Amino acid sequence: MELPEFLAQTQAQVRSEISDREGTPGGAYPYPESVFAEVVMNHMADVGMTFDPQVCHLQARVGNANLKLSGYAISEDADQLDLFVSLYDGVDAVTPVSDGDTKNAAEQCLRFLARCADGKLARQIDESNDAHALAVTIEGCYANLEQIRIYVLTDRLAKSKNFKAREVSGRTVKLEVMDIERLHRHWSEGKPRDELVVNFEEICGGPLPCVYVPGDATGYDCALTLIPGEALRFVYEKFGPRLLEANVRSFLSTTGKVNRGIRDTLKEDPERFMAFNNGVVLVADEAHLGRTLDGGPGLRWLKGMQIVNGGQTTASIYFTKKRSPEVDLGRVRVPAKVIVLRSQDPIAEEALIADISRCANSQNSVKQSDLSANKPFHIELEKLSQTTYCPDGVGRWFYERAAGSYNTMLAREGSTPAKLRHLKVVVCPPARKITKTELAKYLNAWDERPDAVSFGSQKNFERFMASFREDDGDAVLPLPDATAFKVMVAKAIVFKRTQILVRPLFPAFQANVATYVVSLLAHRLGRRFDFGRVWAQQDISPALRVLLERWAGEVHEVLHGTAGGRMISEWAKKPECWEAVKAGRYSEPRGAIPEIR
Repeated sequence: MELPEFLAQTQAQVRSEISDREGTPGGAYPYPESVFAEVVMNHMADVGMTFDPQVCHLQARVGNANLKLSGYAISEDADQLDLFVSLYDGVDAVTPVSDGDTKNAAEQCLRFLARCADGKLARQIDESNDAHALAVTIEGCYANLEQIRIYVLTDRLAKSKNFKAREVSGRTVKLEVMDIERLHRHWSEGKPRDELVVNFEEICGGPLPCVYVPGDATGYDCALTLIPGEALRFVYEKFGPRLLEANVRSFLSTTGKVNRGIRDTLKEDPERFMAFNNGVVLVADEAHLGRTLDGGPGLRWLKGMQIVNGGQTTASIYFTKKRSPEVDLGRVRVPAKVIVLRSQDPIAEEALIADISRCANSQNSVKQSDLSANKPFHIELEKLSQTTYCPDGVGRWFYERAAGSYNTMLAREGSTPAKLRHLKVVVCPPARKITKTELAKYLNAWDERPDAVSFGSQKNFERFMASFREDDGDAVLPLPDATAFKVMVAKAIVFKRTQILVRPLFPAFQANVATYVVSLLAHRLGRRFDFGRVWAQQDISPALRVLLERWAGEVHEVLHGTAGGRMISEWAKKPECWEAVKAGRYSEPRGAIPEIR
């Protein structure tokens, strides 16, 4: 898919979301900038570039400064913060955006951050504004933040994908641009690697000594080398998270058990780092060889370099040196395996990268959802999704057992424009795709576990799999049949329709409200709910929509009334929050609801 076609597809998705939300009577106007930001932030979370994102729209003049914010994401340990600002034009042709425009948007978000950090903003905006709770949270955790990033999200084509890092109240803030070209690499081609060139001759003073093994029929060459710790720190400082975009996750924190061990080794036994650490695995589009001083083979530079395993090691080295300048990285060597890709098939190439990310990682766990893809439960669901047709006898729901398999199916079966259009419109439209993490969200919400769902997709998936774990620690899920598959899809339909109803009603925390509304439906009416009817209609009735919309307003009030000043997204993670919601007073159904027996 070329960039112009991808742009058209992205705009169609945003406009479809806007249309769905405009169709909700009494709903708030769906600002295109916010809808675009939500779509992009959720994708970034799915691929591990950020944490569980929240939409939070603020555009105001405070004092003599213009402030702007579209959303945010905070790590579970509150030691990393991502802020997002949307620069959306709704263009239908690939259109450049000036560095001045993207930099100005980043500056407006920087001013928001600065006023949060110094404690002024929380006193200057009304408490009813959802940005108020965020300002209070940033003020409280700012001194402990180890990483702060600001992303400018735009549907235009930016010349610069990042700007020079800034200092705000003693903390370094990285400025990134996620433009339509970068999105294209993520969503369409599946090649998120920016054109990064790492020249080891410049960084290390000469090529890195290596063992280089050309591949014959493997589709890749391989090199084994040692990278100086200072060189790895420098590369991360220069390129930052872009080095990790092919990785399965972003940097977690130095407080985790493994990363804390890396930090301690760097401080106390730097010479033993090579012996203690498994090192890093890199992929690259090109490798150029040279000769070391002793005449042996050496790596001169890598193009399109990405860290697919060892992102935690790399970032830990960077943050340890940043927080403890006395650490001597000159004595640190990091083992590195370099995979130089030679495949001309982008699908096969990205499948190889995904397998490397999954198999090579033996330090911090890769995403539980990726490692669980080969469980019999998920394999059986995939088979059922391929053989179970909707009541019209034509369409199907697609269960994405392996990340990216939906796009792979489209590329494989959509061999002509007509076939591709038929697949995406009639047979398996994107709205009928369910990922593993989404399924866990739908089922846990129906199992009355909204607090678990509120932890975000990966944490919730871990809790979902853990609920089936036996004494030996292995997750054993009962294999579903066609009837069970249809019930799961019906639960997905109810959840998706609830999300559409809730989104235009509130400026923030719509995901938490939607989750709690579904759990409330399961709690109060679940035993009488007719999933067969939802499957047959592939939709919910107008009467059920009315009830869910009324409950959404009432749940929203309970969440805010019981939060005690905490951010709703944090309060929603507590079991006490679910108890408070269950204890609330709610409207009774008015008239008959077809789904309720």
